[in-house]
Amino acid sequence: MLEEFGTTLLGVAAGEITYRSVEAIVIHDPLDQPESPRGALVLGVGVSDPAEVAQMLPRLGLSGAVALVVRSPFAATPEVAAAAAASGVAVLTLTRGTAWAHLAGLLRALMTPGDPDDARPVTFGGILAGDLFTVANAIAALLGFPVSIEDRYARLVAYSARHDGPEGRTSSGAVPPQYTRILEERGLFQEVSRSERPVLVSELVAEIDARTVLAVRAGEEVLGTIWVATDQPLSEEHLLALHDAAKLVAMHMVWQRTDADAERRRRAGLLRTALDGGTDAPEALQRLGLRDENMVVLALALIDPAAGEATGATPDATSPALLAAERKRVADAFAVHLGFAHPRAVTGLVGEVAYGVLPTEQDGSAVRLGTEFLARVRSTQRAVVGIGPISQGASDLARSRAGADRALRVLRATPGIHRAGPVVRFEDVHAEALLLELPVPARDLPSGAIARLAEYDAEHQSALIDTLRAWLDAFGDVAIASAAMFVHTNTFRYRLRRVAEVGGIDLDDPEARFAAMLQLRLLALTADR
Repeated sequence: MLEEFGTTLLGVAAGEITYRSVEAIVIHDPLDQPESPRGALVLGVGVSDPAEVAQMLPRLGLSGAVALVVRSPFAATPEVAAAAAASGVAVLTLTRGTAWAHLAGLLRALMTPGDPDDARPVTFGGILAGDLFTVANAIAALLGFPVSIEDRYARLVAYSARHDGPEGRTSSGAVPPQYTRILEERGLFQEVSRSERPVLVSELVAEIDARTVLAVRAGEEVLGTIWVATDQPLSEEHLLALHDAAKLVAMHMVWQRTDADAERRRRAGLLRTALDGGTDAPEALQRLGLRDENMVVLALALIDPAAGEATGATPDATSPALLAAERKRVADAFAVHLGFAHPRAVTGLVGEVAYGVLPTEQDGSAVRLGTEFLARVRSTQRAVVGIGPISQGASDLARSRAGADRALRVLRATPGIHRAGPVVRFEDVHAEALLLELPVPARDLPSGAIARLAEYDAEHQSALIDTLRAWLDAFGDVAIASAAMFVHTNTFRYRLRRVAEVGGIDLDDPEARFAAMLQLRLLALTADR
């Protein structure tokens, strides 16, 4: 819920945000308090006193409620924070200007199971949710002037029947570069973003006829703009109507985002079924538009640099909400990238991994596409891609997914960038994947000779572990190993003798060499886990 509406409609005032199911929407009535079913999200209409909230939370916690929503601004007192922590009920804030009925409608749509087309139609202001063209016509009828609606990127998304667009805009809604530059250079977009009132464009850009533009907001987030083509400044009555209209447009824009996410979730569910295999997999593949052909699975994940792992485990790690939003953004970009490469490519976000299924005869094309994507995408997280083996038809797709997951596990466990890069095929890391699957508790590493060498290195600031690793990697060639360590061959030979003495290891024994190499590999793979 917070991934869909966070920063736009809802904020967190108190309590811990956990993965729990919202199973019902309940409106709080102080005069006739309803029974809150388990998993209820309680809408605290009219609740603003922190003391009242602190009293409500224990009772809601006993009934199994998930969260209480109050109107923003709301400052959580220490008593509220303590009650939220003790009851397990989070306190959320609803952005000012958002109607409770609108929030309830969005939540109901989000909770509707199955295909989004099966959901009961949702309306805002008597207009079918997401129908911005009808909204533009309604605003134009109220104001008596042509109206157009643009998104945050200045792209035309809807216009009224009387539309003649802002000066310089073509009938298709495209903005010629020269006008975009003029608007940016004169600071129009910055002024619109800052201002709570409509901005008269001609006051900043004389080359453009009288136009009035107002930002469409949901809280602090600017969702888009409403443009009104006027030959005179709007009256106070018209300005008030435009303000009210902007709130309605905001709800429809938020709905469009939610509706797109519902379709994304539906396709992700089908993709999960197809990747899991089983009796329902062929039908799921058919509904996704895939055929019984050779395919390869790509698995993309984000790793938080501050945490060193996708889940985040340090105080400096990115918050789960921001990481989830970034994961969704990169997954959408991944879908576009694969879609351009092949018209029947399918992508979906399943849990924390974005999977792509690419019809192909060779996994080399998947490596190329993954590498090109990571070179182009910009993210605050480190992105990695694991590629499974080619599946021989739909029935073999689960094997390709398993291979992609195992390759991804190696990438996640590898400190920094893997030696093969951020995109690897399972067959290239098969041995490392097997090592990670060995049931070796971390407390058992290191042991024996390696433990003695590690202890000696820590105490004497030496490099015996690195010396042994370089020698093993060079297959016992002292010249190559010493060059890798940037030391003279005689110095390297001396260190190698110290390795045998301190570690108590017989370097002429193949079993001892294998045991040492195995343990060093395990240590390297589990260092950051």
